Amino acid sequence: MSLADIKKKIESDAREEADRIISKAKEGVESIKRDADEEIKKLRAGYETRFKTEQPEIFKRREIVAQLDVKKIELGVKQQAISDAFDGAVKILASLPADKYLSFMENLLQKAVQTGSEALLVSKTEKKISPDWLAGVNSKHGWKLALGEERRDMAGGFFLEQDNIETDCSLEMLVRWLRDEIEADVVKRLFSA
Repeated sequence: MSLADIKKKIESDAREEADRIISKAKEGVESIKRDADEEIKKLRAGYETRFKTEQPEIFKRREIVAQLDVKKIELGVKQQAISDAFDGAVKILASLPADKYLSFMENLLQKAVQTGSEALLVSKTEKKISPDWLAGVNSKHGWKLALGEERRDMAGGFFLEQDNIETDCSLEMLVRWLRDEIEADVVKRLFSA
């Protein structure tokens, strides 16, 4: 046998061995592919079965969450309506006719005045409480109340100030003070079906 024949024989044996290895590898790949496909089918079937059994619970949870969201929105709307009702009460009190408003302020002063020499601090937009009105109230009750220079941000009412001590008699404070007492009744009136 010549060297060329030996070389051909080695190459032929090597090709046959390589073909066997490649064929075996392809069979291994196909086997792995089949196993993987089978595993994927099992997993998919398991997830589909699990989803079918859990689907009603998932939808039920979503419905519960949606109902809670709706109730939260309804509560927010109701709370806003209640706040708007009390804000409206402040506006109504501030817009009373002058005679009723001033009578209300005089009654409020009778309950709030301690010494009779306090300063009366009114709203920046106050037009009804005037120096002349205050002079008449002072004369009637024997007080020496004075209108303070400072004006406050409020819808109406007043602050009484003496020796750096203030009594808040603003309409906002009065309504806030009453709110705790009457809020349940306001809720019944606003939302009774």
